[in-house]
Amino acid sequence: MQCNGCEFRPELYYDDQYQIWVRPEADGTISIGMTDISQTVAGKVLHVRVRRPGSTRPKGKPVATIETGKWAGPVPNPFDCVIESGNQAVLDDPALLNRDPYAHWIARIRPAVPTEDALAGLLTGDRAAQGYCARARQDDIKCRRLAS
Repeated sequence: MQCNGCEFRPELYYDDQYQIWVRPEADGTISIGMTDISQTVAGKVLHVRVRRPGSTRPKGKPVATIETGKWAGPVPNPFDCVIESGNQAVLDDPALLNRDPYAHWIARIRPAVPTEDALAGLLTGDRAAQGYCARARQDDIKCRRLAS
């Protein structure tokens, strides 16, 4: 599905600003990544730094930092968690986030509460799609991707 040229995946979970997506994994961890809106607004990602594995992060504190030619900013944490790992492919080639932000997660985290409880505060499905499209239109964001 697309809104203003921005790809949206209804099976994922999103924060209320549509900066990040999260996906539960079979091993109980949760992958976290940038949305198409977020990678477009950021510009070309030049550097990604993930907090040290094993570190505890409270809700709202960053699990990673993204640097672009325009700015440096946090990858916000949607719930209390422990950092499990960073995606080595993204650490080695940060522009992967601009090429396909949904194929390349940034970090894997383990929620401090049961997964269902952690995901309860996020948006998904039709409700998320409506908010995502509204954000793209309201801010006149027309997504674009870097060529491979």
